Amino acid sequence: MTGMTRVVGIGGVFFKAKDPDALKEWYRRHLGIDAGQWGATFQWDTPQGGAEPGATVWSVFNATSTYYPGPFMINYRVLDLVSLLATLRDEGCNVDDKSEDTEFGKFGWVTDPEGNRIELWEPPKGRFPG
Repeated sequence: MTGMTRVVGIGGVFFKAKDPDALKEWYRRHLGIDAGQWGATFQWDTPQGGAEPGATVWSVFNATSTYYPGPFMINYRVLDLVSLLATLRDEGCNVDDKSEDTEFGKFGWVTDPEGNRIELWEPPKGRFPG
């Protein structure tokens, strides 16, 4: 393992449901999580490894979504997506050839040895996510 900073937090937890609206309502009513259209945002201010304050998103996807293959996906916050993806490739990890650079930040994906798709996210600089 190189000395570079890798994951500095959890950017989001996403899972699928047969009836996302009903499930979001259950979580709102019983656990106080108001997910709205895009999910709930839990803000935190304990930066690690040079990360700015941020947020963790909690969101329910439709069971038929093809955004990720399994029943759930965790999004990990990183400081330097391009370097981390290159390092993971060098280490022989199953890194998706596709990555995205959007107004919401940079996104890349790697699959762990059990087949779980993991999203890596570098938030935009100077913009408090969430």
